[in-house]
Amino acid sequence: MAEESESIDELTAQIARSRERLGRDLRGLRYELDFPAKFRRSFRQQTVSWISAAAAVGALIALAPMRKKKIYVDASSRRKTDKKLMATGLGLAAMKLVTNLARPVVVEFVKNRLFASEGRSRGRT
Repeated sequence: MAEESESIDELTAQIARSRERLGRDLRGLRYELDFPAKFRRSFRQQTVSWISAAAAVGALIALAPMRKKKIYVDASSRRKTDKKLMATGLGLAAMKLVTNLARPVVVEFVKNRLFASEGRSRGRT
């Protein structure tokens, strides 16, 4: 029985040591994976390096698109585009003319329908 109690005590101690090691490992893992805190600490310790690196990256981004792009235009495609533009303009002008001419007819029709139905309902009541 004494052996059993010693082995139980040993097992309990091993479990306690194992828990303690696991807790230490988890704290270390949390510390290593806390990237925002690492960046803050690094910025506090190496402020000049971070600011100069940010300035260099900003300069690269600002100066990179300064090269000129060449665009080639085909003369025949421009003529086709001009013809399409002209046809579209003529179509819109014709539609505007038709709507301006049809507007009084539509207004008169709607007015007759509204007032005619209104007059009938008054007469019957």
